[in-house]
Amino acid sequence: MTGGAGFIGSNFLRYWSQSHPKDEVVVLDALTYAGCRDSISDLEKWLTFVEGNIGDTPLVTQLLRDYKVDVVVNFAAESHNSLAILEPERFFQTNVISTVGLLEACREVGVGRFHHVSTCEVYGDLDLDSTDSFTENSPYLPRTPYNASKAASDHAVRSYHYTYGVPISITNCANNYGPYQFPEKIIPLFTTNAIDDTPLPLYASVNNKREWIHVMDHAAAIDLVVDKGDNGETYHVGTAVEKSIVEIADIVLSHLGKPSTLKTIVPDRPSHDRRYLLDSTKIRSTLGWQPTIDFESGMAETIQWYVENRSWWEPLKGRAPVVEGAAKWTQRT
Repeated sequence: MTGGAGFIGSNFLRYWSQSHPKDEVVVLDALTYAGCRDSISDLEKWLTFVEGNIGDTPLVTQLLRDYKVDVVVNFAAESHNSLAILEPERFFQTNVISTVGLLEACREVGVGRFHHVSTCEVYGDLDLDSTDSFTENSPYLPRTPYNASKAASDHAVRSYHYTYGVPISITNCANNYGPYQFPEKIIPLFTTNAIDDTPLPLYASVNNKREWIHVMDHAAAIDLVVDKGDNGETYHVGTAVEKSIVEIADIVLSHLGKPSTLKTIVPDRPSHDRRYLLDSTKIRSTLGWQPTIDFESGMAETIQWYVENRSWWEPLKGRAPVVEGAAKWTQRT
């Protein structure tokens, strides 16, 4: 499993340790700024951790052979849209070139399944009042460097299936929320700022919407796709639960009993997508997946987790490389 010290990866490991405790799991993570090994410290006796880059093909090849790896689940990615605007090359290097290096190792060794975790953002955006949603057959139309890098990685994964016969599956997921999310992302950013009575930076397009899924429901979907999904297929993982930026801010402030005056409007980032919505009919009808965590209770538990785990997130606040809300974006030195 790659990217296991990140947000979705660490939660997936926690899910897997409970659902498949007898499996031997090897975690490969480069521990970039958003990678936090403390997120999986309670699992270290169960898994094998290797610090390294997925693009290091000799290293990955050796790991696959030494541990006789049957399944690779690829979470490793640079994922922050704002940082991608400032450093686009970094995103294409990690999300495309390094993913190709990982695929090369899997092709050489011959893994049983390569599962690639992607995003709803590869399809571009929808009008706020549109009745459409993205299906697995929708054309790709990424609008930001991050989105484009993820779209390119999806194409690379499929090409290795069609050209070299690598057995693959892909999931495109809605926006995830839950514990252990790096505090640059909207829900932990708003929550940790509100805890400290610091302004919540809302982009000027406050009515832009996102579809939300709890990270553990996402983990269960990936488990199902790896186990029962068809080789070469893509599955959308979504809930149809949409919330705007201002609705997220209001939920956080209400839960914490903080004033609405903490909401602060900051300039939009370039090519700020308006709305994403996935049609998840395929995974529901063919594999029987359903989300089990309703948004209201999931958000309440998530916000409370950050209240109770300051020791985890406080040291990370200063590591975020982008300062949102400045006259123009700046990077930390």
